[in-house]
Amino acid sequence: MVQVAVAQFAPGVDKDENLAAVRKLVDEAAGRGARVVVVPEFAMFTAPKMDERFVESAEPLDGPFATALGESARRYGVHVVAGVNERLDEPGRISNTLVAVGPDGGISAVYRKMHLYDAFGYKESTLVRHGEITDPETFTVDGVTFGMQTCYDVRFPEVTRRIVDAGADVLALPAEWVPGPLKEDHWRTLVRARAIENTIYVAAADQCAPTGAGNSMIVDPMGVVVASLGEGPGIASGEVDPERVAAVREKNPALSLRRFTVTPG
Repeated sequence: MVQVAVAQFAPGVDKDENLAAVRKLVDEAAGRGARVVVVPEFAMFTAPKMDERFVESAEPLDGPFATALGESARRYGVHVVAGVNERLDEPGRISNTLVAVGPDGGISAVYRKMHLYDAFGYKESTLVRHGEITDPETFTVDGVTFGMQTCYDVRFPEVTRRIVDAGADVLALPAEWVPGPLKEDHWRTLVRARAIENTIYVAAADQCAPTGAGNSMIVDPMGVVVASLGEGPGIASGEVDPERVAAVREKNPALSLRRFTVTPG
């Protein structure tokens, strides 16, 4: 079994303050025994409106923010999954990127958001480039395999299915789930659905108010909420157990019974 924590806070426009908040959350989560800590999308920098500030604050994956995340991961002997705005060679655009940094301080896996949030009056694609469709990257902790995807991607079940086909037992899902009519209900429903239909754990870490809807949670392969948070900052932690995954898949062999596969569009 592996102890996993989802850490919820509201990142702002000061990257140093955001980094300090992440460090504090990792410290607390590791103190509770967490081996993997998942923090929100755009943990590095978030502004109330997506504008040029996201581009101006962007960094490469070997930049100060990701490097500091690696230092925290090494200090506590954990994996940290966090959302960063990654600098690109393309002027005026960034990648909405997840990094998993490991106990060696290096990057274990990377995920770039594939489905951009051009919905509910928002237009993420104005400044963000879609992630390329590549083989999903995973990392393993004590025999448990973790995959990653980002926020709006959870509305597209084929994204998660490809990650499960790559061997993931647990999905780390950082988000900035923008509040709005019925949005919290959508979030809870979609997170549980991805767990149930794929018979995996989902560790979903959202930003909290005012930039996110909160409700971070860890859901097991039967859709049971193992641990959760409300609207404020904090940490929720729980164990992910490969034996639970195996038992659920024996009872509900949905993956082996399916008659369709996912191919890139």
